[in-house]
Amino acid sequence: MVYQPIERWQNHWRGYRGGQTHPLWIIDLEDYGTTNIPFEGGIDTRPLWVGDTIYFVSDRTDRVRNVHAYDVEGDTVRALTAHTDFDVKTMGATESTVVYEQGGRLHRLDPDTGASTPLDITVQGDYPWTQTQWKAVGGDIMTANLSPTGVRAVFGARGEIFTVPAEEGGWLNLSGTPAQADRFPAWSPDGGQVAWFSDRSGEYQLMIGPQDGQEAPRAIDLPPSFYYRPQWSPDGSHLLFTDADRNLWVLEVESEELTKVDYDLYAHPQRSLNPEWSPDGDWIAYAKRMHNQFRTIHAYSLEDDESIALTNGMADAVHPAWDKSGDYLYFAASTDYGLNTGWLDMSSYEREAERGLYLAVLDDDTPSPLLPESDEEPVDSSDDGEASEAGGDEEVDVQIDTAGLDQRILSLDVPVSTYSGLHAATEGTLFFGETGDDSPGLQIHQYQLDADEAQPYLGGVTQFAVSHDGQKALYQARGQWGIVGTAGNPSVGDGSIDVSGLEMTVDPTAEWAQLFNEAWRLYRDYLYVDNYHGLDWNEVRGLYEPWLEDVHHRSDLNYLIANMIGELSLGHTYVGGGDMPEIDGPGTGLLGADLEADQGRYRIARIYDGESWNPTLRAPLRAPGLDVEKGDYLIAVNGTDLTADMNPYRLFEGQVGRQVTLLVNDEPAREGAREATVVPVGNEGGLRTQAWVEENRRRVEEASDGRLGYVWVPSTSQAGYENFNRYYFSQQDRDGIVIDERFNGGGSAADYMIDVMARDLHGFFNNPIGDRDAFTTPGAGIWGPKVMVTNEAAGSGGDLLPYMFKREDLGPTVGRTTWGGLVGIWDTPPLIDGGYLTVPRGGFYDRNGEWAVENEGVTPDIQVVQQPRAVINGADPQLDRAVEAALDRLPAGEPVRPEPAPPTPAPRGQR
Repeated sequence: MVYQPIERWQNHWRGYRGGQTHPLWIIDLEDYGTTNIPFEGGIDTRPLWVGDTIYFVSDRTDRVRNVHAYDVEGDTVRALTAHTDFDVKTMGATESTVVYEQGGRLHRLDPDTGASTPLDITVQGDYPWTQTQWKAVGGDIMTANLSPTGVRAVFGARGEIFTVPAEEGGWLNLSGTPAQADRFPAWSPDGGQVAWFSDRSGEYQLMIGPQDGQEAPRAIDLPPSFYYRPQWSPDGSHLLFTDADRNLWVLEVESEELTKVDYDLYAHPQRSLNPEWSPDGDWIAYAKRMHNQFRTIHAYSLEDDESIALTNGMADAVHPAWDKSGDYLYFAASTDYGLNTGWLDMSSYEREAERGLYLAVLDDDTPSPLLPESDEEPVDSSDDGEASEAGGDEEVDVQIDTAGLDQRILSLDVPVSTYSGLHAATEGTLFFGETGDDSPGLQIHQYQLDADEAQPYLGGVTQFAVSHDGQKALYQARGQWGIVGTAGNPSVGDGSIDVSGLEMTVDPTAEWAQLFNEAWRLYRDYLYVDNYHGLDWNEVRGLYEPWLEDVHHRSDLNYLIANMIGELSLGHTYVGGGDMPEIDGPGTGLLGADLEADQGRYRIARIYDGESWNPTLRAPLRAPGLDVEKGDYLIAVNGTDLTADMNPYRLFEGQVGRQVTLLVNDEPAREGAREATVVPVGNEGGLRTQAWVEENRRRVEEASDGRLGYVWVPSTSQAGYENFNRYYFSQQDRDGIVIDERFNGGGSAADYMIDVMARDLHGFFNNPIGDRDAFTTPGAGIWGPKVMVTNEAAGSGGDLLPYMFKREDLGPTVGRTTWGGLVGIWDTPPLIDGGYLTVPRGGFYDRNGEWAVENEGVTPDIQVVQQPRAVINGADPQLDRAVEAALDRLPAGEPVRPEPAPPTPAPRGQR
């Protein structure tokens, strides 16, 4: 038999040369020995054995995949096709014909002559997925805002702009362009207009249209990019917004003059400029990330065309919000932000920054609103004894005096916590969100400046906005939308507005064209380098755009986009999801056991164990008192006889989480059988994985006579962090450790693991009781040899972990070269139909200034292949070799020194 040992994670990655390139194996099914088909380090895939020839697809020539043939007897390989434009994707073969897919067409290949002929195939179909549909989109809302007085909400949903009344009237579709993306609506302060971004021209423009949608909107051209969150100035004369590269723009609406105000310094996953207009429209406050990775509050003056820093960068200051009076600027700041600056690093885990709330008194002549107060009798100073009348509201005029401003920043009387999202309402009123325990959403609090205190306002909130006049708030909480007054103490459900009726026309074919163009633009605007890896990106679009005519399903579109972005020869280029029919199955119950056919019945060959301290890892057949053992036969399920000619899982359909009565026996017969009631699980992957981990741990323990520990790192995300902490420190009484990062799915940069493993032993504190074993300093660590096991199914963070392990010279690495995908993905906007696209936003290069690891992987010091014969016979060649390497490095003596004789420094003790 011939087979491909590993399926690559990204089949669309052209020119891939990382660890998941692998020779095709011919395996002898008698003794499981293998023979490599001649391999040149590239992609060899799709093998088919016909007669004495093995046909396969390879990119060994010019990195373009073509059909090749391997002569089994002669041990030679020859190319049968020579395509240069598009890769051969799939293939089928008989003795006389090879049929393959290339360039979107099927071709017939005569293997004797090498002649290849495109096939003309017409498939007639109704293609119901392409038909225009009327769709409910209330569940597709991405952005939300309020009209100036809160009588309507405005939503962006599936690329359309809708307004929905708080009470009277019906919803309106302001954009009416289902084939384009309309995003981020914002209502003008006078209530007459709505602004948003639309790509109806092929690039995003700023649209300004009437609130009733009765007239066509005005389109204002912008530099090509993706844009975020337009905001009107209080007088409606200007709009501010940001773009893909975090530039902050101001547009003068009448003249359409565009000014770049400032820009953020880093493409951080958090877009935190969060610009806000001052009440008089003369200033814009925003939070800029500086070179120390802390953010400072800045204010830009439209009159002076100048930006000034309001905070000094010694605290991470975010979320500026202007008080309606114009006298104060609220913001949140953290002095324990620290390791959170390393947002990609695992060392930032469990270190959520807490923030205090602050107020800056902007004008030096304005007194603090938090000065001590004293009740005194008022004195009537009017000449005629009559109360003077107020002269009306004063016009706001924001003045900022930078001199001494640091001494005019006041702490509000609110406990430090995990705050986010500040929203100013009426004068002296501020709303802010707080993340809690495991409860969903934010707890919104309302702060009153005159009382200098905050009260809970609304819980479980996932979206929140305040109207321009500060009187109303829009919220989404627990799946409900509502508009409520900013005074009082509302509950979820108050002021409910119904979005379930929001509907729009969806022409899938037209929408797919928009999604294709959006994907192309997002790679243009967000890719981590601007040379597109040597490609002409416009030319690539021209190569694949004609294929849109043959897209008849959303999955076809994903395939097309994947092939287009695969041209970049780059990892982490994923596309998926979107509006596709959902098929809900009944769910198949699983017993957490291996079954084997024996004597006409199914016999339990193995029962997988759960963990009593891990409630999510439940083993159905390990419940206390359940009389089911390895070797028992399953005779019946819920009264239905089960025999070996049946699919045993058919009887467990729809039984996930439900009680099932098994009839079991230690003989393959009903006589003497006993009943057992179990509750099947829906997935037993965790049980099987845990069994593999425990087998490996015991294997290492036994092979080293208990001197070595074993830790499996499944990822460099939360699961890997937890697994490392659990297993590493619980085995710190061992002399050395084997770190197994095979099948590491990545996540963060695991600097925390490296830091822990690299700890040096500085000394000891004696222990005067028990066995008098000393405490080490540091108190937690393993001081002996460390060995890391890698394989081709470890990637991303699973690439970086062994890279850092090798660079820190922590010990040898054993196994196979890792995947080779070390570009980071973040910050890509969602597609309008809910689909996703990932654009690599940051690539790794080393201290020599060279791009590293991407499309290469990390090659271990000791290369070991998991040969089938050894694995089938119960060995683990990679792990066994790692144990050998660790044992070879065990020191002769113990690193923990015995306690010396007690000291005698006391003067009288010297006599």
